[in-house]
Amino acid sequence: MKFQIELSEQEAQPVLSIRTRAAMENLPQVIGQAYGEIMQYMAELGEQPADAPFTAYYNLDMQDLDLEIGFPVAKPFPARGEIKSGEVPQGKYVSCMYKGAYSQMEEPYNEMFKWIADNGYAQKGVYYEFYYNSPNEVPESDLLTKIVMPLK
Repeated sequence: MKFQIELSEQEAQPVLSIRTRAAMENLPQVIGQAYGEIMQYMAELGEQPADAPFTAYYNLDMQDLDLEIGFPVAKPFPARGEIKSGEVPQGKYVSCMYKGAYSQMEEPYNEMFKWIADNGYAQKGVYYEFYYNSPNEVPESDLLTKIVMPLK
């Protein structure tokens, strides 16, 4: 196995996020705009993110992705406009830290799907990606993304 896959139990994590739909080729603009809007709202609240920004994928239709884009926060905050207060639910999760280009993420995903099946679990069909740096900061080969999948 090329990637280190970990199983964990996680507490619920409050988030501020925007739910939207987009085609794969529009992701950089859509995600960047959503992060900007949420960061502006958090600045108005005098708050900082509690962890790395994330995108949750509720499907894998590359032409019509159902997305939740946001930031973990220390506690729930009021919703405003399209920015919603929510949470990454409590539960059992499998995760993998991936280093490399976003375009090459099929390999860790496939290893995670295999690990889940081989270990007798079933995943819920939501895929979280937490981004620990960005293409604006580092070369593609140094991008750090934690892929997290909730289990049934």
